[in-house]
Amino acid sequence: MSAEILHHAGDSPVHRLPAQVKIVAALLTVIGVVATPREEFWAFGLYLVLIVTVWRIARVPVAHFAKRALIEVPFVALALLMPLFGGAAGALAGWNILAKGTLGVLTSLTLAATTTPRELIVGLQRLRTPAVLTTIATLMLRYLEVIAAEARRMRLARISRGHDPRFLWQVGATARGVGALFIRSYERGERVHLAMVSRGWRGAMPDRGVAASPAVWLAGLTPVLVTAAVLTTALVGHA
Repeated sequence: MSAEILHHAGDSPVHRLPAQVKIVAALLTVIGVVATPREEFWAFGLYLVLIVTVWRIARVPVAHFAKRALIEVPFVALALLMPLFGGAAGALAGWNILAKGTLGVLTSLTLAATTTPRELIVGLQRLRTPAVLTTIATLMLRYLEVIAAEARRMRLARISRGHDPRFLWQVGATARGVGALFIRSYERGERVHLAMVSRGWRGAMPDRGVAASPAVWLAGLTPVLVTAAVLTTALVGHA
């Protein structure tokens, strides 16, 4: 699976924003959504309109998000079951999970759709994320496809030798294959680390990002300002 399966290539104003601005905007937007009282139904509708507006500006089709939002299905099922066990209070709790969970997922998908994995790593570096975390994330993204390709080759090799993963008694072979994949990945990681050290690796990834000007920050945080206005109105009305 591609490391950029969530990304939708484009050249919109949203795509061109520095990653650190989009990361902060997404985080603050989710915090605002979570802090909104669950009884203020209108506020969640406005949040959804705000997200769809960002999609239009980014020129990313709704279908792109609809397919990837299926990850939320278990939470949707839980929210739909809660009224059966909790009555009116359960229905309100289910709505709370469904509304805030859906908006959080859509916000995260919007960030991923308009920012490549490499840009996300650079953005985290610009936000002074600990170097060890950004290094681990960088290597994980870099070798995810390598490990996936290795797993496919091992699977084809087993099938060509008569392995049928549908049969229960073949589970031992599958388990041994997973173990072999782990050992190969570990050995590959050691070789990569030695190669990096021999080329001057000092434990920190180079920062190739660009600083964002105050004007860019203001433009990128516009959705946060809208979210803050909606949240403030909701809190005042709920008081």
